[in-house]
Amino acid sequence: MGSCLMLAKAIAVVVSLLYVSSLWAQKEALIQSIDGRGEQTWRAAKQIWEWAEPGYQEKRSAQLLSKMLKSAGFTIQSGVAGIPTAFTATIGQGKPVIGILGEYDALPGLSQEAVPFRRVRQGATYGHGCGHHLFGVASASACMALAEQIRGGKIKGTLRYYGCPAEEGGAAKVFMVRAGLFDDCDVVLHWHPGSRNSAGSRSCLARMAVKFRFHGKSAHAAGSPEKGRSALDAVELTNHAAQLLREHCPDFTRIHHVITDGGGAPNVVPDFAEVYYYIRHPEADILKQLYPRLVKCAQGAAIATETKLETVYLGGTMPLLPNNTISEVIHRNLAKWNDLKYDDEERQFAIRIQNTLTSPPPLDSIAKVDFVSGGFGKGSTDVGDVSWVVPTAGFSTACWVPGTPAHSWQAVAAGGTTIARKGMQLAAKVLATSAYDLFLDAKTIENAKAEHRRRVGGNRYQPLLEKDQKPPLDYRDPPRR
Repeated sequence: MGSCLMLAKAIAVVVSLLYVSSLWAQKEALIQSIDGRGEQTWRAAKQIWEWAEPGYQEKRSAQLLSKMLKSAGFTIQSGVAGIPTAFTATIGQGKPVIGILGEYDALPGLSQEAVPFRRVRQGATYGHGCGHHLFGVASASACMALAEQIRGGKIKGTLRYYGCPAEEGGAAKVFMVRAGLFDDCDVVLHWHPGSRNSAGSRSCLARMAVKFRFHGKSAHAAGSPEKGRSALDAVELTNHAAQLLREHCPDFTRIHHVITDGGGAPNVVPDFAEVYYYIRHPEADILKQLYPRLVKCAQGAAIATETKLETVYLGGTMPLLPNNTISEVIHRNLAKWNDLKYDDEERQFAIRIQNTLTSPPPLDSIAKVDFVSGGFGKGSTDVGDVSWVVPTAGFSTACWVPGTPAHSWQAVAAGGTTIARKGMQLAAKVLATSAYDLFLDAKTIENAKAEHRRRVGGNRYQPLLEKDQKPPLDYRDPPRR
């Protein structure tokens, strides 16, 4: 009897080892697949970096990515949620349904060549200062590797890539969530370029966006100023009032703006002016209370200057809802596959970039993988809205020189080099292997869903949108006079 029990235990151990060996072999196949298409995906990322298309106008970038995925066997649904440059790409069938997010919009005013000093790229005004050219392509690369496993019968379930435009202020994912595109998802994964490797479970700030447009009367600023009503004065009064408002806001409130139109000549009283505002706070409910106070700043300015106010609300984004269960899966894979190293040419480039930064960390910090738990980051993202309807988690990899801030020329510059390529490849591997783990582990998905229910609690998701609000497809266009 004892010998039979020992034999059974030995067989169980062998079976377990064979199973683990098989899983490891499949993960290695994913890694090889991603490495094998490294040239193709880097060409795609560089092309999107060069196009640097604004939010909601990323026609070529979206087409390039959807074409790549279609060639890998995905079924493409274009123009989803009423957004021409949004799409989904799906392969497989049944449960679980795992989504992977991709982005590809650029930022205004960040045109930059791939050199370690400030030099505007001729013929371009936008630049990928947040690395979304890498984001979209790495996610697609991971999906294409996973698709091979699905077609080969190694993975059961459905994989869906979400082509998400206009993250930078356009909040496209909010409209995609509202359209029900994530309703059947079990888990969603995402990542973001950065200057270090990190995973974890942090939240972020909720955000609302608004444009205040003032309409006045033009006149000769010297000959007949009394006949004019300055729209620019109204913008300046709005900004002054918002500065004073900051003193009387809850902690962690952020209010910032840019004047998008202030007139054309100093000797003409401007009859039109526009100012573009973001207002942020860690809690959406508090943000809902702060926003009307900001609007009153503009309303008061219109009264004082005898101009007409036009308020254009562009929508908002929710804070991220963390998920430790998924984050732990991601962190294990990020720590396992992180092999980032700089060669001599990359180190020289990085040193020159770091000479333009304030107190950057050592270059070898890219060998580290941080786990960040709790608290919140000071940025905002429409991934937050996704996280309120489905368990969601992400990570970052070092695609920029350590110490580089996002939305900077230094980030754009590194994004066109092999430094970014290496970080992008690492991200694709982490996404693919993490999704693979989840496809084969129903228990972890159930735990992630249970954690999601606890975090949501009794709070029903409500997007920060007005009733029947449509995607602001023209939010990057010149002001309307």
